[in-house]
Amino acid sequence: MPLDPTQFADWQIAEAAEENMPSPEEWRERLGLEKDEVIPYGNKLCKLDFLKIIERLKDRPDGKFIDVTAITPTPLGEGKTTTTLGLIEGLSKRGMNVGGAIRQPSGGPTMNIKGTAAGGGNALLIPMTEFSLGLTGDINDITNAHNLAMVALNARMQHERNYSDEELAKRNLRRLDIDPTNVQMGWVIDFAAQCLRNIIIGIGGRMDGYMMASKFGITVSSELMAILAIARDLKDLRERIGNIIVAYDKKGNPVTTTDLEVAGAMTAWMRNTINPTLCCTIEYQPVMVHAGPFANIAIGQSSIIADRLGLKMFDYHVTESGFGADIGFEKFWNVKCRLSGHIPNAAVIVTTVRALKMHGGGPKVVPGRPLPEEYSKENLELLEKGIPNLLHHIGIVKKSGVKPVVCINAFHTDTKEEIEMIRRYAEQAGARCAVSQHWLKGGEGALELADAVIDACKEEVDFKYLYPLDMPLRERVELIAKEVYGADGVSWTPEAEAKAKQLESDPAFKDFATMMVKTHLSLSHDPNLKGVPKGWILPVRDILIFAGARFLCPMTGTISLMPGTGSDPAFRRIDVDVNTGKVKGLF
Repeated sequence: MPLDPTQFADWQIAEAAEENMPSPEEWRERLGLEKDEVIPYGNKLCKLDFLKIIERLKDRPDGKFIDVTAITPTPLGEGKTTTTLGLIEGLSKRGMNVGGAIRQPSGGPTMNIKGTAAGGGNALLIPMTEFSLGLTGDINDITNAHNLAMVALNARMQHERNYSDEELAKRNLRRLDIDPTNVQMGWVIDFAAQCLRNIIIGIGGRMDGYMMASKFGITVSSELMAILAIARDLKDLRERIGNIIVAYDKKGNPVTTTDLEVAGAMTAWMRNTINPTLCCTIEYQPVMVHAGPFANIAIGQSSIIADRLGLKMFDYHVTESGFGADIGFEKFWNVKCRLSGHIPNAAVIVTTVRALKMHGGGPKVVPGRPLPEEYSKENLELLEKGIPNLLHHIGIVKKSGVKPVVCINAFHTDTKEEIEMIRRYAEQAGARCAVSQHWLKGGEGALELADAVIDACKEEVDFKYLYPLDMPLRERVELIAKEVYGADGVSWTPEAEAKAKQLESDPAFKDFATMMVKTHLSLSHDPNLKGVPKGWILPVRDILIFAGARFLCPMTGTISLMPGTGSDPAFRRIDVDVNTGKVKGLF
């Protein structure tokens, strides 16, 4: 029997489930894998050898493909990962061969305000501590590979300053003539460290590096994380890493990792990252963990590699997209699916009664203070004012041709009338609707949701992308802003528009994906605008070029690639029991 999450903390539920968690050898037998297809990492964890498994199963038909997305996030939390895991548990209860893929959490949010991303209640991922604190090292490998590129760049700049062309030639180097004012990359660390957003490096003498302005981003915003999410295999990973633009020379030509002769070593650091890590729900359904979070500043999807494996191994493969449908699902739809060729059979839109009340104008929620009573007592008027946000996200999914299923992630404070109001509006908008109690009851609580998804997967999908690849960049951005976000139009700073025109005129960038960078807290660029804002213009201030991932990333609003740590971060409550070695306070 599952533990009651109203009486037990998540870590206690996870600890109880981990006692019977399958070993790597048991997973091999359960999943019908060959001995050399499972790579053990200790007693609990293992990686799946992607190349060997996909080669053996390449002729097997794909299973059903389900994406989990959500309404615009609020501080109340909508439970997207919890729903993803609960749906997997529910489909298993219905006798389906089911598995899934989710993203690895970043140390930044884990040690900050958000905490871990392992689900909750009886819809949890285990082993929770390992999942939350580094897992099998993919993020560490990305950090090292990324920073190695910066080490190579700064060392090269120092040597070109200190040596003549003849002396460089003796060292088998050619002068790259890098422009110190046009360096594209910075350093990365997987914490939210606002003090590192703008730094000066190379302070000291001529042997202490090249002095210049630099910066840090959070690791999961690295182009290498984006590449891991979209790479199809090791060969593709190596090719994309070699095309990363680190800086430009003084004539405006790109300087790549290949020019710096560091791409091979970067790939060596990342060679093991192409193999997904196998974890599971507390009901022991398999869930792969691969690639990282942050859909507002990155792709925000688990990997194409994990989807390729899951669609061959399972009859139902469930994944999730970061944040709301305006960001995560839009990138899943127009970028990930285009690159992978996979067509989703259904998309689940997670919502809660209380989150919709916030979008309807409910009072601000302050961490550490009691929840305002508007969120725990029936208030149909407030709820109805917030429902347009849900309807907007239903409309986004329907534009793709995918069948939307609204999941009302139930709380004990929800009333029958509130739930029926959401159901009525969702069904009128052309979506299926299900109430799920997976947090409380696990798979048994998710049967209605599982049935709705199974039903949706029976229908044909008239899948279509929002834009063709030959559409110019500015037209794509305008289309996304109007059709997905609901903006009246787009404004460009002079610098951003000049850059866009240059990119549009260069055939090398013609088929690059458009990876929008926008706040997740609003359909607009302004995180304070809730619900469905009207009468606004999307401002674009810059465009990042990810030449390895083949992304053009229009930057909107004031989004930063390095989040900040709040005044009451989670690390204040995390410690280790010195008698047992177990981590406490993490969940």
